[in-house]
Amino acid sequence: MKPRSTVLILGGTSEAYELAEKLVLEAGGQGFRILTSLRGSTQKPRLPRGDHRIGGFGGVHGLENFLREEEVSHVIDATHPFAEQISRNAVHACRSSQLPLIRLERPSWEPESEDNWVLKPNLKSAAVFLVAHASFSLIRTIEPVSFLEGFPDAENLTARGPFSKDEEIALMRSWKISLLLCKNSGGEASFAKLLAARELSIPVLMMTRPELPEVSQTESIDEVVKWLAN
Repeated sequence: MKPRSTVLILGGTSEAYELAEKLVLEAGGQGFRILTSLRGSTQKPRLPRGDHRIGGFGGVHGLENFLREEEVSHVIDATHPFAEQISRNAVHACRSSQLPLIRLERPSWEPESEDNWVLKPNLKSAAVFLVAHASFSLIRTIEPVSFLEGFPDAENLTARGPFSKDEEIALMRSWKISLLLCKNSGGEASFAKLLAARELSIPVLMMTRPELPEVSQTESIDEVVKWLAN
């Protein structure tokens, strides 16, 4: 019996989980095996519907081998908008393997008239700005981080969202936050911090998304399902 074709979802985002569930229910009956790859950056990641794997591939060559060994027929890049390396690797590996690839990417946030955003293209430029403007940093992460020797005055707050606007306002007030640094991730899950900054008139140091190679792209999960069906 010929094995089913494997659809590889490069996941980790809320959209990737939603897509995996939808494809297991709809595409699974069409003979597809749905396999989601998670980076494994958290100790106890939420597991998607269908099959899953955790960890890196070992660069473009490792991903090419994986696509071949798992008999992947379609690749869906539903990674975080700032997961630049895996998105680039996926483009190169799919081109060399002659496999169809589509990127599912949520819309960017856009500033409104009440917002005060300072746009920066990368972490290095953001760091230069912070060195000149900040005396203390509160760094919120899901997993604890270790500061290198000589790191500027900072404290690590470990917490897992999503957070409400009121929670973000309370946090910013209690820590006397005067500047918010974040990536333009888009989506609703982490938008509350921007609403809080807007209400408190706190400026936002916003990192713009990296430029990625052009591939088929959509913001719609339903469009991905249609793409796979065709």
